[in-house]
Amino acid sequence: MNGAQGLVEQLVSEGVDTVFALPGVQIMGIFDALYDARDRIRLIQTRHEQATTYMAYGYARATGRPGVALVVPGPGALNAAAGLGTAYAASAPVLLISGQIPSGAMGKGQGQLHEVDDQLDSFRPITKWNHRVAGTEEIPGVVHQAFHQFKTGRPRPVELEIPIDLVAGQCNAKILDPEDCPKLKGDESDLEAAARLLAAAHNPVILAGGGAVIAEASKTLLELATLIQAPVMTTPEGKGIIPEEHELAVGVNYAMVGPAREVIPRSDVILAVGTRFLFRSLQIREDQKIIQIDVDPQVLGKNYPVEIAIESDAREATARLVHLLRDKGSPRSGRDQAIKGYKQAFREKLRQLAPEQVKIIAALREGLAEEAILVSGITNIGSWSH
Repeated sequence: MNGAQGLVEQLVSEGVDTVFALPGVQIMGIFDALYDARDRIRLIQTRHEQATTYMAYGYARATGRPGVALVVPGPGALNAAAGLGTAYAASAPVLLISGQIPSGAMGKGQGQLHEVDDQLDSFRPITKWNHRVAGTEEIPGVVHQAFHQFKTGRPRPVELEIPIDLVAGQCNAKILDPEDCPKLKGDESDLEAAARLLAAAHNPVILAGGGAVIAEASKTLLELATLIQAPVMTTPEGKGIIPEEHELAVGVNYAMVGPAREVIPRSDVILAVGTRFLFRSLQIREDQKIIQIDVDPQVLGKNYPVEIAIESDAREATARLVHLLRDKGSPRSGRDQAIKGYKQAFREKLRQLAPEQVKIIAALREGLAEEAILVSGITNIGSWSH
């Protein structure tokens, strides 16, 4: 097979069913291979390269699976960088496959079509990992490595570049089976210490972020919240981890407005799950203890000093905490009235601050299906909709 066929077959092996692309000379061989695989991969053609990565990002957010974009090098790849930057900020698994000029012309400044010197370097700040293919035989392996990056640690976008001559080059590369990577589990002594602290807490609170959603930790987080009778706040990225109408849900903390101002001052233990904990306006007292769970060690304790830092997948850690806390006896008595008070106070504050926006959003909520996906920009109504 040729390099393009090796690329497409490895994408199929990794479970890819959709590619968002805009054609061009350096990647036409890949389009031929995608045509041959049209019964297994759906090709969606955009009108601008920026749309390829934004659509791949939306696909990743909606499905939980990696989104794949395909563009030409130079201006095509740089146009696609905008969506990749968004995916990087939101920890979304997006694979950008970029064509490249002939490998023999790299770095020579010959004025090749779409030539951008050091293109690989321009993507390093907005990718978890990127790579330029040096030989046709390595194409399946580097695609496999891209998916390994998605399945380990914090999921973030990756970028691959394939020179045009390697797209057409013949090889005997082996197509690899998809990898099943175990989720990162926290240190047992840290988890036991966290369980003891939560069991002794009088007014614990849970703050859940996008990492909890990515880890699909909804069930275990809700079980944990019920056990310790903790109100659950979320960040905008964590919205949906707990049903908004649940008795323990108090709402989304967004910018300077949110339930944190009602809940945090009354809490003695704060459990932050899958969030960078960016509430810079909060004043955490010395007697308040923070437990932070995150798969990315760089965010642990970064914005607030933490009592216990647990480097772990959110679902693995919350499931283990549920098990440890159940062993410590019956759950504490209900805090229904207090939590209901937090929620009512927060919603009343919203109605006072933004009465017209709340009316508009309420009308949208009434007209939308329960499982509808709402996409809002960083606008006035978008901000209030969170």
